[in-house]
Amino acid sequence: MTVTATPVDEPEQLEPQATPVSRASRWVNRLLPAAAAALSGVLLYVSFPPRTLWWLALPAFAVFGWVLRGRGWKAGLGLGYLFGLGFLLPLLVWTGVEVGPGPWLALVVIEAVFVALVGAGVAAVSKLPGWPVWAAALWIAGEAARARAPFNGFPWGKIAFGQADGVFLPLAALGGTPVLGFAVVLCGFGLYEVVRLAVEKRRTGAAVRRGAAAVAALTVAVPLVSAFASRALVSDEAEAGTATVAVVQGNVPRLGLDFNAQRRAVLDYHARETERLAAEVEAGKVARPDFVLWPENSSDIDPFANPDAREVIEKAATAIGAPISVGGVVERDGKLYNEQILWDPEKGPVDTYDKRQIQPFGEYLPLRSLIGAINSEWTSMVRQDFSRGSEPGVFTMDGARIGLVTCYEAAFDWAVRSEVTDGAQLISVPSNNATFDRSEMTYQQLAMSRVRAVEHSRTVTVPVTSGVSAIIMPDGKITQRTGMFVPDSLVQKVPLRSSQTPATTLGILPEMLLVLVAAGGLGWAIASGVRGRRAGGV
Repeated sequence: MTVTATPVDEPEQLEPQATPVSRASRWVNRLLPAAAAALSGVLLYVSFPPRTLWWLALPAFAVFGWVLRGRGWKAGLGLGYLFGLGFLLPLLVWTGVEVGPGPWLALVVIEAVFVALVGAGVAAVSKLPGWPVWAAALWIAGEAARARAPFNGFPWGKIAFGQADGVFLPLAALGGTPVLGFAVVLCGFGLYEVVRLAVEKRRTGAAVRRGAAAVAALTVAVPLVSAFASRALVSDEAEAGTATVAVVQGNVPRLGLDFNAQRRAVLDYHARETERLAAEVEAGKVARPDFVLWPENSSDIDPFANPDAREVIEKAATAIGAPISVGGVVERDGKLYNEQILWDPEKGPVDTYDKRQIQPFGEYLPLRSLIGAINSEWTSMVRQDFSRGSEPGVFTMDGARIGLVTCYEAAFDWAVRSEVTDGAQLISVPSNNATFDRSEMTYQQLAMSRVRAVEHSRTVTVPVTSGVSAIIMPDGKITQRTGMFVPDSLVQKVPLRSSQTPATTLGILPEMLLVLVAAGGLGWAIASGVRGRRAGGV
């Protein structure tokens, strides 16, 4: 009776076998969400141009929602940062094409902080009823912040800019890029919530609350239905007559930062292409344009300070017999301006527009002394800062009102809208992408212009020094485009429009409303957490 065997299932004999399984489980629990967050960010990048896989944004946000739901804000911060890196690292790689990886990595590291903060917010609101609505509004609030700070903002990578080929595009006419982006993100988060509820019902066999199921279904259905309903706002009919426009791409003598190292070469290329076009017009091969649009920096020397440049432009304008919008770098009163010049074939320069949203680290150097201490070569790339213009640029060209949005400005909602509210019947986006080689930057910017066309219901022309130049109808469709690094010209009769879309009329209001929704959801989540902690301590 006193001799007994030790049972084989004593806990102490099983511990050595259970410990490795527990450690492996912990590692999987840690690494899987991190990997999923980064990979869903990469998936979001793949949805952007030049690819036409816009729909991949939906599973990208669905996976992001799965990663964040129910987690604490600290975990959300880290997972959001990984999502931001997965998205922005490949999206913005073009920023380091000519200057090396340093500026590219620095930009991504800073911009991903905004995504990290959104991740923390989404994690906090993910416990609320109807959480996809609050979460999508938080994403747009993050985009609003990125568009304003630091250094006057960097809106590149707005979700709306990846939807030029998508079914959600008409929503741009309803509420601009914030409403378009909100619909895509909401649909993505809502897609995850629908799947989550279905899996939960199948696993537990318990009935899903009708209210939760209805809200989940609506977060997917409402964006899609709204997008199809908004198609009524999209039209390419002429309201103020038509105009025959010529877009000239002269090309550049070399790629990279020294594209204009050879004096007057870029100007000569654009004048030569314009004169070639004039010969085709005289031969009856091409319709005579009412006006001609040259790119940003199409005159590589100041035509006001250099008589030879002035002579070249006047010769080209006389040959084509139409006014030309010329892009040049102009020095006035000791200040540099990135300027568009309206050049009349008979009167010469009659109007100018100075770029208002200038590019940090490209056209001016913030924190110059600090950056110089880090790397003196970077300060030599921007020897003198450009000055900002202060007024919208709308040229009257052969009776048509042409709004100028110079290159980088196309990413900023206010810069485009101001030209339309100032009377623009057509928008031109003169650009110089020669410094970015054959990178995706050109196609990302072209997609922005397509979104702007629908947002304000205007024909948009994109004259670029080295391509891709294009003509875009008010419905966002590209009717003509050039190749890259070839001289070419596009001539087309296009509609002029004068009405304003709801997006143009409302301006910043939809974005501010979504920011308030985000703040309300975050406030609710914080208050709920405080009440929960108090209840737990009683």
